[in-house]
Amino acid sequence: MASEALQELIAGMRAGGPDFSADPVQARADFEALLATMPADPQVTFTAAQLAGVPTLEADTGKADAGALLYLHGGAYIAGSAAGYRGLAAEIGKVLGLPTHAIDYRLAPEAPFPAAVYDAVAAYRELLARGVPASRIVIAGDSAGGGLALATLVYLKQEGIDLPAAGYLLSPWADLSCSHPLIDAKSNADPALDKAGLIASAAHYLGDQDADHPLASPVNADLSGLPPLLVQVGSSEILLGDAVMVAERAGAAETHVRLEIYPEMLHVFQSFHFLLPEGRAALDGAGAFLKACMEGPNG
Repeated sequence: MASEALQELIAGMRAGGPDFSADPVQARADFEALLATMPADPQVTFTAAQLAGVPTLEADTGKADAGALLYLHGGAYIAGSAAGYRGLAAEIGKVLGLPTHAIDYRLAPEAPFPAAVYDAVAAYRELLARGVPASRIVIAGDSAGGGLALATLVYLKQEGIDLPAAGYLLSPWADLSCSHPLIDAKSNADPALDKAGLIASAAHYLGDQDADHPLASPVNADLSGLPPLLVQVGSSEILLGDAVMVAERAGAAETHVRLEIYPEMLHVFQSFHFLLPEGRAALDGAGAFLKACMEGPNG
């Protein structure tokens, strides 16, 4: 039985939200307005910066020499911002004890695939160039940012670049074909996302590229040789199937992966850690898992 807080949250989402199947500029504005209502820890200081020319929002969530959290926001590749996701990114940085670097990768349709991948890779390489050990970096992202985080790891491996300690994927959108049967099966349960919005956003992001491209839909990539992955998802999400596929294919490729499915939870429920005990528990559990990954290759 859903808690009262969860029921109220679901009701609010069903009352209306950004339409990602409509004009992307309007969807972007509507989504940003929604994100502006999300709180952030007032004790955290946020500073505008850059990583390899990519606009970045930094947060003092750990000692400067502790390492780095590289955070990739959600928004279906057409919307969202580091500022809009500052609260969630900073909470992850806090549980890890790492400074947070949330980047504003380029958005579609103005900058289609693979611009976002290139921006994330450039930001990561800049962290390495600044002397941050790869073993003290975690790459994390939610929704489209979760798929982007996985694609970034795949690209880094392909290029022979030192890999980070771990990847943290929150409700990842990792198959832009939107073909998993759970997208339809969970359509009535998910108050946040709909298939039409995903398909429209995928078209904007892909441009003339195929949805099966392994850096656009990293479930199709070779997931062997990656660092440990933590995948968290709610059972009410239409992206439940994407999360399961990521874990299944990473595990089959001998990559250390942990899949956590939270009953009744909605898309990126960790964002509501201040309302939902499950969101707080998921973040705290992620902190324990990811810190262990930074302490050794097998966690």
